[in-house]
Amino acid sequence: MKRVLTATALAVAVSAGAPVAAEAGPTVDAIKKRGAVICGVNGNRSGFSALNSKGEWSGMDVDTCKAIAAAVLGDKSKVQFVKTTSQTRFTALQTAEIDVLTRNVTWTLSRDAKLGIDFVAPTFYDGQGFMVNRNTGAKSIKDLGGATVCVLPGSTSEKVSADVFKANGLKYTPVVIESKKELNTAFFGGRCDVHVQSTSGLSSARATVASNPDDYVILPGVFGKDPMGPAVRQGDAQWRDIVAWSVYAMITAEELGVTSSNVDAKKSSKDAETARLLGTKGKLGETLGLDNDWAYRIIKQVGNYGEVFERNVGNGSPLKLARGLNSLWTKGGLLYAPPFK
Repeated sequence: MKRVLTATALAVAVSAGAPVAAEAGPTVDAIKKRGAVICGVNGNRSGFSALNSKGEWSGMDVDTCKAIAAAVLGDKSKVQFVKTTSQTRFTALQTAEIDVLTRNVTWTLSRDAKLGIDFVAPTFYDGQGFMVNRNTGAKSIKDLGGATVCVLPGSTSEKVSADVFKANGLKYTPVVIESKKELNTAFFGGRCDVHVQSTSGLSSARATVASNPDDYVILPGVFGKDPMGPAVRQGDAQWRDIVAWSVYAMITAEELGVTSSNVDAKKSSKDAETARLLGTKGKLGETLGLDNDWAYRIIKQVGNYGEVFERNVGNGSPLKLARGLNSLWTKGGLLYAPPFK
């Protein structure tokens, strides 16, 4: 009877539009006790997760983790980063070595369904590309017959390479290398003819690893789909929601014109969605088990999505990537956040 009454009360509250506080989950409890969010990252991918010249972590995936920390702990600096490889990343998440995986991981059906993890919200849309030294004379994929190809084991790149060469009736020799750092060394050292990775990853490697970036060209064509974003363990609905809506907060902030520099002034905005986002109207934070300033802190401390993109991989960075698919939906891109209601 108690369960029935509780369910009935919940239904009435929801139908009335009243906020229903999230049931506390084990991940948030552990994070608050520890005082830090632990994120699994690549660690060697400039623009996404790497140590800068000052020995500080930087990149889009790093900023995603910082945003989550700002939401849950009130301080973007309360983070710990664990380097993972293409072979250890999922195990680290499954065994609770990390709280969230923010390691440019491609969202696929088999990973989502078989590994006991949930992908929550894409932070970067990409596809696989093929890079070669200009000296090869290759102008397209069709010129790569008999090539040696550097790939990471168990990666999307490994699967896409096999599919693309087969579709074009070409033979190739895979050179499987365990770590990204070793793979980059092998390719730029001439050990293999082709480097296959997401186009953003290739751009990152060319800009930061190659001694002469102009010697290398990414061939025409983007293969497969690489929606990449944070992943969490299954079974903790509150944590999944917090991670997802931390991403959506940054996207929505850009759409509404709320930035790290004007967010304080925007707190007095009369726009309803801006007010809900910044916690001055309604109590949406309570539905996540957070206070109502959680999204304000993300924007103030980390910035909106556009700011994060620009400084890490956009024109303000060595990568200088165009927004492309990662533009807002209102500008022809794929970035779209559910409404803050």
